[in-house]
Amino acid sequence: MKVSKEFHWEMAHRLPFHSGRCKNLHGHSYKALIQFEGDLDQNGMLIDFYDIYKIVNPIIDEMDHSIICDKNDKELVEIAQKINERIVIIDKPTTAENISIYIAERILKSGLPENLKSLSVLVYETSDAFAEYSVIIK
Repeated sequence: MKVSKEFHWEMAHRLPFHSGRCKNLHGHSYKALIQFEGDLDQNGMLIDFYDIYKIVNPIIDEMDHSIICDKNDKELVEIAQKINERIVIIDKPTTAENISIYIAERILKSGLPENLKSLSVLVYETSDAFAEYSVIIK
């Protein structure tokens, strides 16, 4: 059985290594589809939608209307901190692929029910372009 919940937020980033326009600071209206797969419990439920919200919403709230920065993009990190911007610092370039991994890793640290077998995080950077990260839950 699979259960999914969708989340939306606004966020800025840049890809300084990129040769195109994405090297510049810009924003997106992001969407994430969080999907769990596993076995139904004794009540016929995989996971309550509200429980997904309680797990994921703090992550989304932290990113909403913020600048997400690669820790190695020291110039942007310094400027954002200097002007007191909301900032999320991650260990990798801020691609949609790495943002989906970041969200998944945060979800996995939250303590999930034992009946869940896998997690997929799809991060839409635009309405028609997304990255998906899937992981088996142990």
